[in-house]
Amino acid sequence: MKNATSVLATLGLSTAMIAAAATASSAETYTLRMASGHPNSNTPGFYVTEMVDFFAPEVQKRVKAKTGDDIEFITAVGGAIVKVNETLEGVQNGLVDIGGGCFCFEPTKLFLHNFQMYLPFGPQDSLLSLKSARMTYDQQPWLEETFKKQYNQELLGLAGLDSYHITTRNPWNTVEDLKGVRIAGAGPNLKWIEFAGAVPVQSNMAEAYQALATGVYDGWIMFPSLTYGFKLYENAPYYTLIGFGAKTMHGVTINSDTMAKLPKDVQQILHEVGREFELRTARILSETKDVPLNQLKAAGATIREIAPEVRAQWAESMRAWPNEQAQEANKRNMPGSDIMRADIANSEKLGYVWPIRYEIKDAGS
Repeated sequence: MKNATSVLATLGLSTAMIAAAATASSAETYTLRMASGHPNSNTPGFYVTEMVDFFAPEVQKRVKAKTGDDIEFITAVGGAIVKVNETLEGVQNGLVDIGGGCFCFEPTKLFLHNFQMYLPFGPQDSLLSLKSARMTYDQQPWLEETFKKQYNQELLGLAGLDSYHITTRNPWNTVEDLKGVRIAGAGPNLKWIEFAGAVPVQSNMAEAYQALATGVYDGWIMFPSLTYGFKLYENAPYYTLIGFGAKTMHGVTINSDTMAKLPKDVQQILHEVGREFELRTARILSETKDVPLNQLKAAGATIREIAPEVRAQWAESMRAWPNEQAQEANKRNMPGSDIMRADIANSEKLGYVWPIRYEIKDAGS
């Protein structure tokens, strides 16, 4: 009896075609469930948009080209599977394979991963912020090891957003004008609001539009890209530039058990694309930073820049806070002083000049 190869050859198929047929018959399909609590705003540079439009299709393309295998992504964003404060646990428990979210919604488990949030008035440029954070992660292995050792997942890529400013329902000119005003934020940036004497309100983008419309709160500490993407300007039209800084505090992770079941080539591609994803999101935001401000203005928002002395007054009120957060991390057996000092130094190596040079003391000082 002729074997399968000889039969195919008899039918006139070339050796290359025989090999292709054999490869096709042995190709595997891997299904990955990818989720985020945030919705897709279709805003270039927003991490969810880049997960959907870049990360997933790029992984599919490269896996197919290199291995012949197929990756099928089942995508659920906007809290369809995990809410913004459930992403870390959802990936850890295998409810989803890949999750994207803000570390700001894990104030206990990822307390120190929010280190840039504890350094207000930092780099205004998203790419500089990302590069500084990546340098810090590479210098301080504890950051990535925490995901593996404690939460059964691997970090694929970081992500940030453009610089924080404030959008409000009513105009304001001084820090005193904000006293008693209810302003929303997420996690660590609630302290920035508190230092101004405003009333901090924990919230998220899924509820922001309606909450501003109904007066649940009167403003948001928010980036221009999402202020425009989520149409917050329709209910809070006064966008005031104060420059708390661009912060890298989002990430995309994959369940460790899921990763271990994938071929080494596929694992490598996931990590490669993850690193490209983090640079891509930051570069887009950096190159287009004026676009959302122009879009806000065209949509009817009032763009205002706060007086330098008001910014300085707000920054001075927070001079001691970064060290307090570093010491709190140290008390939790986290390398708080090392990581926060590293990020300050890394941003300076990249050319940033801090308006206030925060002093971070050693543990126990």
